[in-house]
Amino acid sequence: MKIICVGRNYVAHIEELGNETPTEPVIFTKPDTALLKNNEPFYYPAISNDVHHELEIVLRVCREGKDIASKFAHKYFDQIALGIDFTARDLQSAAKKKGLPWALAKGFNHSAPISSFKPVGDYEALKNLHFELHLNGEVVQSGDTSHMIYSFEEIISFISKYFQLKTGDLIFTGTPAGVGPVKIGDKLEGFLDGEKLLDFEVK
Repeated sequence: MKIICVGRNYVAHIEELGNETPTEPVIFTKPDTALLKNNEPFYYPAISNDVHHELEIVLRVCREGKDIASKFAHKYFDQIALGIDFTARDLQSAAKKKGLPWALAKGFNHSAPISSFKPVGDYEALKNLHFELHLNGEVVQSGDTSHMIYSFEEIISFISKYFQLKTGDLIFTGTPAGVGPVKIGDKLEGFLDGEKLLDFEVK
């Protein structure tokens, strides 16, 4: 099982971090040890002093494939969830300055909390999904899939040119604006089209 992530897929998020708009999807990965399930608490890691939340919609791959055309890509995922791409921003910034990979900043243990999955058939329009992250009861991130630079289908098609997709692989599809730090004692709640799917604490 692979965890494949897309960076810089919402313009407002690109602008808030001062990054350049990509000409193709920005891809990175997390190990399976990054997963955190069942709304279990996230324990703040000793390796960082500046962990940020990044709420994302996650796709579950349902069949094997490579070099997938965009027009067929909808057949390769059957469920969606909410996930958080926790990022050690201090480690990431240091790596960027040196031109080094982001692996440590993105892939540390339990850096990918994920909700239960919902069938795609539960949603009328995947291109107009609304999702929000509440931090201690306040909305800090609010996104809509209509604002994505690269659609679900384009992401799957692009990734499959490089990585053969297998059943059970997870794809984090990018975060909207509003990313920010978390601290011990915080409560995070994630909503997809009004339904609460994430609800956990930082300890």
